[in-house]
Amino acid sequence: MAAETADFIQNDAIDQVLHDGLSKDAVRVREVLAKARELKGLEMKEVAALMSISDPELLGELFEAARFIKDEIYGNRLVLFAPLYVSNLCGNECLYCAFRASNKALQRRALSQEEVAAEVENLIDQGHKRVLLVAGESYPEEGFNYILKCIDTVYKTKKSHGEIRRVNVNVAPLKAEEFKQLKDAEIGTYQVFQETYHRETYARVHTGGKKKDYDWRATAMDRAMEAGIDDVGIGILFGLADWRFEIMALMQHIRHLEKNYGVGPHTVSVPRLEPACGSDMASQPPFPVSDIDFRKLVAILRLAVPYTGIIMSTRENPNIRRETFALGVSQISAGSRTNPGGYAEEEEYDMSQFSLGDHRPVDEVIRDVAKLGYIPSFCTGCYRLGRTGADFMDLAKPGLIKNHCGVNAVSTFVEYLEDYASLETKAVGNAAIEKSMNEMPPELRERTQAMVDRVRGGEHDVYV
Repeated sequence: MAAETADFIQNDAIDQVLHDGLSKDAVRVREVLAKARELKGLEMKEVAALMSISDPELLGELFEAARFIKDEIYGNRLVLFAPLYVSNLCGNECLYCAFRASNKALQRRALSQEEVAAEVENLIDQGHKRVLLVAGESYPEEGFNYILKCIDTVYKTKKSHGEIRRVNVNVAPLKAEEFKQLKDAEIGTYQVFQETYHRETYARVHTGGKKKDYDWRATAMDRAMEAGIDDVGIGILFGLADWRFEIMALMQHIRHLEKNYGVGPHTVSVPRLEPACGSDMASQPPFPVSDIDFRKLVAILRLAVPYTGIIMSTRENPNIRRETFALGVSQISAGSRTNPGGYAEEEEYDMSQFSLGDHRPVDEVIRDVAKLGYIPSFCTGCYRLGRTGADFMDLAKPGLIKNHCGVNAVSTFVEYLEDYASLETKAVGNAAIEKSMNEMPPELRERTQAMVDRVRGGEHDVYV
């Protein structure tokens, strides 16, 4: 039975753990780091011990442990996607967001299905295969059916040999029957962020609309999982409350899902507040997170929930994004626009949700990623073969998922290089692929080579 109140977020327990656990004992920190390397995750008290790290030597050891875990589980692949904003209509009053209902400085727009198709064609031309469909928390007159139509349009839109193979969705929390409709629409991951788990802060920054209801939002994943959506994504908007409290509450949410549904979230997102049209709070966060603390919290999350994907958006600048790849990030957006129609049209006025830190085109991001030694992955095979939820974890935890993900990453990257890459990116990418394949065990390298040969021979959508 899905939870109706978020009693799994227990402030007193968090306060107690933070009080007891924030130790500067180097021996204790190193014990926790050693346990983390066993790839079994950490408990709240152990996470608290890592939050206290300020010594440069211990910080280096934390980052090295995060690199080790990232490499062991995810290898050198980095999944790419793009957000697709279809509407900025919203009925909520979130003081940090440009989409809030009372913001008269923002031009409102909900894309028609023809306009959605135009956006998708543009994303296909960039080489994307996976999108995150995003909408403000209000819809045109047709209601939630608008979102279902948009998903259908994305899947039906083709251009030459290109297509979007998986639609993930970030929309307002739904009723159980609506989640079932979303499941039937064949989405990948359902994503929604609590923004802040601190109840007092939540009430202070959400002053109107359905989003005022803390419990309705926090229990959205219960309803989604009850409806059969076993890949869910959660997240925090860092800057609204103390990041240490937020990480602890996030851990409580994750353990609640694991206890009740057998599997935690597929992804965790870690956006920081960025300037937004008409919002003073967005430009002056109540609890700003420094770059060093941001890197630290990413690394701590990688240790705490080793098999959960960490998503880094284009809110962050290229340097921060590069640094966090090694610390645990496994998915990134590229070439993003956060306004409806932003891909197909030049923006004449402000319709975006927040400011971007990384404005580089997709081809440049991919070239940069490959130069750093990563394989950009456009794979959607797990979704389409049913390797989701607990089934994904059953393969991931023994290390077996590498036999699928590593191979598919190379195959989909080759497809991108053959169809969309600039000559410079193609040269850099092919060198990265050669190096990656040379480091594979012989049997896996042979399987990968066979798939690469098929793609270079003209086949598309080759995966295992």
